[in-house]
Amino acid sequence: MTVSVFDLFKLGVGPSSSHTMGPMTAACRFLQRLRSGGRLASVARVEIKLYASLALTGRGHATDRAVLLGLMGHEPAELDPDQGDADLAALKASGTMKLGDDGPAIAFDEAKDLVWAGRERMPQHPNALTFTAFAADGETLDQRTYFSIGGGFVRDEEEITRNSADEPGPDVPYPFESSAELLIKADEAGLTIAELMMANETARTPQAEIEAGLDRIVDAMEACIDRGVRQGGILPGGLSVKRRANQVFTAIMAKVEKQISDPLAAMDFVNLWALAVNEENAAGGKVVTAPTNGAAGIIPAVLRFHNRFYQGTADTRRMFLLTAAAIGALYKKNASISGAEVGCQGEVGVACSMAAGGLAAAMGGSNAQIENAAEIAMEHNLGLTCDPIGGLVQIPCIERNAMGAIKAIDAARLALLGDGEHSVSLDKVIATMKRTGEDMNEIYKETSLGGLAAGMPVNRVEC
Repeated sequence: MTVSVFDLFKLGVGPSSSHTMGPMTAACRFLQRLRSGGRLASVARVEIKLYASLALTGRGHATDRAVLLGLMGHEPAELDPDQGDADLAALKASGTMKLGDDGPAIAFDEAKDLVWAGRERMPQHPNALTFTAFAADGETLDQRTYFSIGGGFVRDEEEITRNSADEPGPDVPYPFESSAELLIKADEAGLTIAELMMANETARTPQAEIEAGLDRIVDAMEACIDRGVRQGGILPGGLSVKRRANQVFTAIMAKVEKQISDPLAAMDFVNLWALAVNEENAAGGKVVTAPTNGAAGIIPAVLRFHNRFYQGTADTRRMFLLTAAAIGALYKKNASISGAEVGCQGEVGVACSMAAGGLAAAMGGSNAQIENAAEIAMEHNLGLTCDPIGGLVQIPCIERNAMGAIKAIDAARLALLGDGEHSVSLDKVIATMKRTGEDMNEIYKETSLGGLAAGMPVNRVEC
């Protein structure tokens, strides 16, 4: 399977790529399945059953809202949050839901039609949900189970058991399955990792379109930072977490005259930018999945660090994203980017590794130094648990992005001080991350049953 840069970086909606975007996409797919099978007009009732991690933390991650919006025809990349809120309010008031633009209006009773299955788990993946459509006489018209496998990616019950890609797509000139293979092929072709990725991308799409797409990703990341910095107030969900980015920005600007003499002033800005993005995500705003929503603040913060403090150009920004995507593809192929599957090492850890490699490339590092930077970043995120308090992508998730961004910068700088030679390979670290995730107790894998989340009282409010 060839993973594209646009698979890993895509516009979505918060607070979670696996618990919000994935279920919304799954609902859209089930709607399309009914449509293409000629059964949509006959549907009188739909039941949605959420399992394991989706059930245990789904309310905090807005999974319930996501599946309803998906059944109404909203897709993550195109969702207008205001329109989505209006449609959900209309559903709550009327008890009636229209299936897409062309489907029937059906009665929907959330207490009966949305089933929270608790710790019941499907064997294939902890993020599972089943849609069942019924006719007016109670006959089952169709049923399908989907798995939200992280980063907004969705597989159905057939796809998740395949060993091949759903859509093989065009052959690429430099396929790679490991970092060792990536380095060998780049060296043999005399290419940087970014150039190799661009060559693979152009097998699908003209280079001008790829560059324009990368620029749109950068623009969306920048806009998300700026929007997050402007906002204040309390994040939804019941924890009463205050948005801090605006306050942090004010504090930084109040001491701006001292910034020149402060050798660590750049850290304040990196922290600010990461906080801003993840507060936007926690509020259900538009973010770029990078590679997940829970870790969406790390790459934008590190990329802006490069732009602001090292005069980044369009070329170096594209180099950053292409390199980061190559690293992310290795984790996607050989381990996981799902917090429900391997803990937060698969989200913040992977984003930190991608950002470290991307920054090392943008700073002129060799391919060996880039691989070393990515390895250092993950090596020091191994075992990172996913234990969000109240099932909300807020504590410790928001601050964890700030810490991950700083760690990524440090990993890149440390790698650039060396010659790329090191004892532990990126492949070894990825394999270790996967095994660590497999050994990790489920209470530390996005269930909010252990760790920081255990025993923390949450005053849940309807939002």
